[in-house]
Amino acid sequence: MKSIIKILLLSLLPFSLMAQTGTYYDYNSYSKHRVDSLHLLFKNTGNDTVKMAVSRELGLYYLETNSDSAYYFFSLELKIAKHFSLKLWTADANDMLGYNETKRGNYPAALQHFLVAVQLGEDVETEKNIWRVTKFSVDGNPQRARLTSLANIYNDFGLLYKAIMNLDKQTELYTKSINIGKKINDPIVLSYAYANMGEVYMNQGKPDLALQFHNKSLEYVKASNFYMYSGTAYNAIGMIYLGKYLYDSSKKYFTKSVEVSLADENISNAGFAYIGLADLYVKTNLLDSSFHYAKKALDLFTKNGELAGKLMALEAMTSVFKKNAQIDSAFYFQELAIALKDILHNSDKVKQFENIGFEQQLKVQELEKEKVIIQNRNRTIAFISGSAVFLLIGLLLYRNNRQKQKANKGLEKTLIDLKSTQSQLIQSEKMASLGELTAGIAHEIQNPLNFVNNFSEVSTELVDEMNEEMAKGNYDDAKEIANDVKQNLEKINHHGKRAGDIVKGMLQHSRSSSGVKEPTNINALCDEYLRLSYHGLRAKDKSFNATIKTDFDTSLEKINIIPQDIGRVVLNLLTNAFYAVSEKKRQSGEDYEPTVTITTLKNPLAGGRGAEIRVTDNGNGIPPKVLDKIFQPFFTTKPTGQGTGLGLSLSYDIITKGHGGELKVETKEGEGSTFIIHLPTA
Repeated sequence: MKSIIKILLLSLLPFSLMAQTGTYYDYNSYSKHRVDSLHLLFKNTGNDTVKMAVSRELGLYYLETNSDSAYYFFSLELKIAKHFSLKLWTADANDMLGYNETKRGNYPAALQHFLVAVQLGEDVETEKNIWRVTKFSVDGNPQRARLTSLANIYNDFGLLYKAIMNLDKQTELYTKSINIGKKINDPIVLSYAYANMGEVYMNQGKPDLALQFHNKSLEYVKASNFYMYSGTAYNAIGMIYLGKYLYDSSKKYFTKSVEVSLADENISNAGFAYIGLADLYVKTNLLDSSFHYAKKALDLFTKNGELAGKLMALEAMTSVFKKNAQIDSAFYFQELAIALKDILHNSDKVKQFENIGFEQQLKVQELEKEKVIIQNRNRTIAFISGSAVFLLIGLLLYRNNRQKQKANKGLEKTLIDLKSTQSQLIQSEKMASLGELTAGIAHEIQNPLNFVNNFSEVSTELVDEMNEEMAKGNYDDAKEIANDVKQNLEKINHHGKRAGDIVKGMLQHSRSSSGVKEPTNINALCDEYLRLSYHGLRAKDKSFNATIKTDFDTSLEKINIIPQDIGRVVLNLLTNAFYAVSEKKRQSGEDYEPTVTITTLKNPLAGGRGAEIRVTDNGNGIPPKVLDKIFQPFFTTKPTGQGTGLGLSLSYDIITKGHGGELKVETKEGEGSTFIIHLPTA
């Protein structure tokens, strides 16, 4: 057995020599012989630290091809590193596990790993006693070794926030990675940090700036001769040219991305390039080619277990079948995509993700408090000995306990105050919408009341005439007058009920929701709130006029909703629409015709089941830089004092959480916006 191990170690001599000259990135050039040797060494070695190093190498080999195998080897690296208190290796293993869990869609677990990795990577104490320091730094410099790992941690942490679409955190983390990469002159980390920052600018609607960053990324790729992740930049450039309708250039970069990604066994980047090609061929109506590449992408992401990529592949398949009018197949893949999206972005996972971040902040605060206590205790021990020391420690512990009790009471009171403030803010938004509704109701209720008054006056006169005719003995004429009185009374009754319905609607809107769903006519609800919101704005500004268009699907069946809640959402969207066109009218003058349209139809996302409501305006639209914030609480584009910033946030919660539906927006700056509500059947 010893001779076998000796032979194996000799066969791994290049690997060992590379470790002495910095092999942090050497997974870019695996060979079959090398991988086989690593597996044999892993199986036969009895040295735990060697097994840890080999586990890292094998984990990197499987990182882009088999997430389950990668998880196994990185977990073993972490276990051994923690056992021997090897801080930098522990940080590295957590970084790799965080990246791998991100690809698997397990975002809470990824966050936990990255928080540990960042804490260790930022701590200068991690530079002490680094085992095999040249794995992380060519010249064996401990500081450079730590910073190399930290730059990669920041970059990989940014990819987690990319998965949950948080552009601000991505920008923060990629910037940190770039700054460290420049400080230590590391072109490899700069190559993919620049590419990732380019994607941020693309998502912010800045394609030209994004293109600059991706080209800069490729310059670093050439300088470092490290092509493992260059497919990210090629793929992104292909998407930019696709958006500019430069199809030949787009195809060139997607193809290049496939070439370099497959050459380095980066299945993930190859899969995204295939999706890009599928999108390209859909746009150019080459549907067979589009299906071919969408299917290849789906197969790759199914193989390597990357859920975000699999979701994009399913959406690409759906687009192909929709374009080809193969409704059954399109619906099948769409159902798979919706189910996978729910797995990736379900509310429980998001809450767990947020709770982990909050708990980590509390842990940091507790650690800081503990440091202060320890420092004070050490100073005390230096000057006092014997029983006085124990007495003082007892006093300190007693004082700290009392302070913690006071702090806990303060936190409890703060929590109660926050909950109260939250309730008040929600009620404030509700009353604001009630104010909008009341103005419309005042106008609406005036019409039936006018009818009631007019018919009452006419009926009084007819009764007098009837009495006169009866006194003269003209009973036939009296009967005709009596019939007229009866018709007037019927009209009074009709308009009285109409006024009652309006008041009932106002009461329903103002009272707390019962939370009970009931079959509701969506067309009638939309029509009611359209008139009320319009007249509400007219009550504030008599000079305002707008063209109102409706397109209601008469075949739409009643669906189970909470009518008060959906009414509030529709009222809020319509009020925002009228506000938008009013503002544009004030800026544009007479040449502009303000128009608001409300449309209902069967929900296309549920195969015709449920309902879709669209509220469209031709106002100024929503700027791209704030588009991802409009559903956040307290965010508003209205001037100070004219909006609470809760309307769209509460509407989003009502639709998504209260009804299991979807609320989204389509907008183009300068041309207008369309808010779309998708409601399921139940």
